[in-house]
Amino acid sequence: MAAQLADPVRTYLATEAGSAGLLLAAVVVALGWANSPWSGGYESLWATEASVSLGDAELSMDLKHWVSDGLMALFFFVVGLEVRYEASVGSLAGRRRVLLPAAAGVGGMVVPAVFYLAIAPWGEAAGGWGTVIGTDTAFMLGALAVVGPRFVTQLRVFLLAVTVIDDIVAVSVIGLVYSDTVHPLPLLAALALGAVLAALTPLGAWRAAPYLLVVLALWLATLASGLHASIAGMLGGLLIPAHAPAPEAVDRATRLARAFRQSPRADVGLSARLGLQRAVSVNERLQLMLHPWASYVVVPLFALANAGIDLRGGVLGSALSSRLTWAVVVGLVAGKLLGVWGGARLGTRLRLGGLPQGVGPGHVVGGAVLSGIGFTVSLLIAGLAFDDPALRDRAVVGVLLAAVFATALGWLAFHLAAVLRGETDADLPRVLDRPVDPARDHIVGPVDAPLTLVEYGDFECPYCARATGVTRELRERFGDRFRYVFRHLPLPDVHPHAVLASRAAVAAAAQGRFWQMHDLLYEHQDRLEFEDIAAYAIEIGLDIERFLEDIDDEGTAERVRADAAGAEASGARGTPTFFVGDRRHTGPYDAQTLAGELEESEARASP
Repeated sequence: MAAQLADPVRTYLATEAGSAGLLLAAVVVALGWANSPWSGGYESLWATEASVSLGDAELSMDLKHWVSDGLMALFFFVVGLEVRYEASVGSLAGRRRVLLPAAAGVGGMVVPAVFYLAIAPWGEAAGGWGTVIGTDTAFMLGALAVVGPRFVTQLRVFLLAVTVIDDIVAVSVIGLVYSDTVHPLPLLAALALGAVLAALTPLGAWRAAPYLLVVLALWLATLASGLHASIAGMLGGLLIPAHAPAPEAVDRATRLARAFRQSPRADVGLSARLGLQRAVSVNERLQLMLHPWASYVVVPLFALANAGIDLRGGVLGSALSSRLTWAVVVGLVAGKLLGVWGGARLGTRLRLGGLPQGVGPGHVVGGAVLSGIGFTVSLLIAGLAFDDPALRDRAVVGVLLAAVFATALGWLAFHLAAVLRGETDADLPRVLDRPVDPARDHIVGPVDAPLTLVEYGDFECPYCARATGVTRELRERFGDRFRYVFRHLPLPDVHPHAVLASRAAVAAAAQGRFWQMHDLLYEHQDRLEFEDIAAYAIEIGLDIERFLEDIDDEGTAERVRADAAGAEASGARGTPTFFVGDRRHTGPYDAQTLAGELEESEARASP
């Protein structure tokens, strides 16, 4: 079906606002159907029994439970994969990165629960406190794309880190508080399968199939144990590790792809495909494969199955006058606002960490309000917490109202932050901090060329080394219309020889040999000890005594530090980072993509 959609529609659906729009459409359809003359069909559809059998073994549930216990386990599996990725190589890698989001996330669960219990402290209604602890990440990010600032990259990273903590605790609450009677033998089997899943990577398994088979068995065992199946999904995702692609694996995949280009046979193509797969972690490959299904199928189906409340016959009026409904609304909207904002504020006061660059207090308030969109997790817990259909309906009405109020108040918060505090974009700087200076910068090409590409690079970074071929291709393509500028951004935390290499290049530049040293350093990235660099200086004909003096000179060190400070002020956080003209480039940095951006920048500059 997607292939038949127009390009603009496919493009929109691929955005966060598009996925949230699909979810909203499912809610509207569910409410419309449940309140139509055909509402009986809605109820009978989700009550339909569906069975899967293999020999004497049979698993039978109605369609609503297949969605809530089956498809939602897939949703939480994807969430678990994302959490593991963020903790391994993403926004939560490192203790300092996790403390502030953890404080905001804990506040965003404790305060809503307190508010809920303050309004509905007795009876069966009190058991629904878990309804207000969750945040629907997809819906929240979709709302952020619609009502937030134009650029929200840094705020998005912060809110994702907060919801990672939220998701882990919410699933734990589902498993520990809202599950049925636990059966020990299936539970022990589930624990054993978890151990098997964790052992697959150390044992060298790199294909996705073994992981998926073990996760399926883990889901069945968890279902039989009486725990909610979401536990199996989250645990399965958390146990599949993520890692950055190893340079050796990337090089091997590149060689195999080139071999297929030279000899396009089926066996060579298969080897190339497998090589590319092995270069990327199983975690990331499973995310890429399953995320569209979770976002565009599972979550809308869940909304379709759970948001259909028949509001006729006084149900809506009863909900609006119910303490339970307003406990949910206040818990999600006011509780999330005070909890997330207060947790972040307290965390910064206690010096647990700082807000990401570009994110201001007003942005945090807006993001905290949008965290009140509980939706998917809230509806799931409401269905588990209340056996009484009337109470469940009131909780669902509260969840829907909270989503509307949170979105509207989020827009207001972002608007006020922009007007009163000047907090517009919640993003890293996107403009080159210091203009290109021919007297200072390392430049190839005419100094007054109309097309400029600036790179912040690290001589020990393998991706920077590969990018040198891209810049050569661009010089051949544009000739004298193009100038390439190299600036230093050594990353000593991951590349221990990078600072020394940058100082060597600056010292070589003092004798007019920067580009010769530049090329040698990239050609010999595995040999960047001091003796190696001294040999390179001799090879390109430098005065070695002067070179050794310059490499230790404080002026040389200050030159490298100045470039690194300019990178920080320009929003460059990794290498290579490119600027087309004075604008930071995001996305792929192959020759074709960069050439297209250079031509667009030239067209914009033309009168």
